Amino acid sequence: MEFRSFAGESMEEKQNRVNKIIDTLRSEYPDARCSLDHTNPFELSVATILSAQCTDKRVNKVTESLFEKYPTPADFATADQSELEQDIRSTGFYRNKAKAIKGFAAQVVERFNGAVPEHIEELTDLPGIGRKTANVIRGVAFEVPGIVVDTHVKRISRRLGLTEESDPEQIEYDLEELLPRSDWIDWAHLIIDHGRAVCKARNPACRECVLLEFCPAGQDQKA
Repeated sequence: MEFRSFAGESMEEKQNRVNKIIDTLRSEYPDARCSLDHTNPFELSVATILSAQCTDKRVNKVTESLFEKYPTPADFATADQSELEQDIRSTGFYRNKAKAIKGFAAQVVERFNGAVPEHIEELTDLPGIGRKTANVIRGVAFEVPGIVVDTHVKRISRRLGLTEESDPEQIEYDLEELLPRSDWIDWAHLIIDHGRAVCKARNPACRECVLLEFCPAGQDQKA
């Protein structure tokens, strides 16, 4: 493989590179999607809150019985705090998560008649919902274009030279300028799958990476 320099890359060149990255990732991960089990926007919201510092696999194991025990937002809102903590204990940070979920559920019931809102300003005004979680809800539940910036997206977008920012919101804005709007939702799903499989935080498998020819960081390691 002939390596290239990305120094001085124009916006148009970078956008073309992004399109090739997306095409390559779609080919590599054709089934990329949200891996949190849910049947409605509220369940997705609760699962996303639980997923902080926890694997999706563990969250899915917990929510399988959790959503049977608390089938509605009102059930979560009126749940006993200590009991809910024990129900979600294995996801970690269970006290804070239980408090956030109860607060979120209560606000959804009181302010939105039990229906999770779609607008980002309303979502981020709710307990436990930051911009990342709001974009997950909007994209997956409502199919509203938005870019989720989690640890995988932050790390890999920086390695690919698509942003120099560290703040997730600034990274989101940088990616919005580069990615076609039609790919905003899928970007995180593709990148998360790639981050878990190849481009890990420690010891990324650059030799096996299908994005090597598009990646400044990977080429630096092989130089």
